[in-house]
Amino acid sequence: MILEKKIIVVMPAYNAEKTLEQTYAELPHEYIDDVILVDDSSLDNTKEVSQKLGVKTIVHRENKGYGGNQKTCYREALKLGADIVIMVHPDYQYSPRLVTAMGAMLASGEYDIVLGSRILGGNTLAGGMPLYKFVANRILTLIQNILLRTKLSEYHTGFRAFSREVLETLPLEENSDDFVFDNEILAQGLFFGYRMGEISCPAKYFEEASSINFKRSVVYGLSVLKTTGKFVLNKYGIKKYKIFDANGAKLNLE
Repeated sequence: MILEKKIIVVMPAYNAEKTLEQTYAELPHEYIDDVILVDDSSLDNTKEVSQKLGVKTIVHRENKGYGGNQKTCYREALKLGADIVIMVHPDYQYSPRLVTAMGAMLASGEYDIVLGSRILGGNTLAGGMPLYKFVANRILTLIQNILLRTKLSEYHTGFRAFSREVLETLPLEENSDDFVFDNEILAQGLFFGYRMGEISCPAKYFEEASSINFKRSVVYGLSVLKTTGKFVLNKYGIKKYKIFDANGAKLNLE
């Protein structure tokens, strides 16, 4: 716990057997109350490694996609009574050691969502991010900052922390089950007025680290622009979308 807030780390996993143990070992377990891994029908031994480590492991019989995996992660964390939920990719791309800092920012009550930014430290390319992804990241972030009227350093990091209120309140079941879920949840957070903070987080790129290919990246980028367009149209009452409807479907905890 941090400041009497129950901290649960969730790991959306797919083929993470080679990096899971190292990721788990570097988590600050003295502050974490529980760890949940959701195996999205991996083709390797992710499930076995997770169970050997003593992690609460949930297995999807069929692949539900990155967004679908996160929905399961958040549902299960809320069922266990989490006050703060921190998503850590088990591929060791982001530093697990920063979980404490992210959890403390939320526990302080100053923020509702915290992002681990790969951009703030200034060593993104040195860390191995492909140039085309870096350029796309900067262009998409600029567009979103202008249209969403905020100043985040990036919207595309996979290292995130959420308060219980955010995960209970946002209509997350209206979101995609694909990679654009990541962008939709941030757009929703901004739409409903939640406070976002960032910390600098170095990221590593290597063979075992999960990453979408160029084609999927293009699809993701177009989906981000579509999400941004929906935000603007909904904000100004031109058209309504379920992902920005306060009465939209929320995570079912029953």
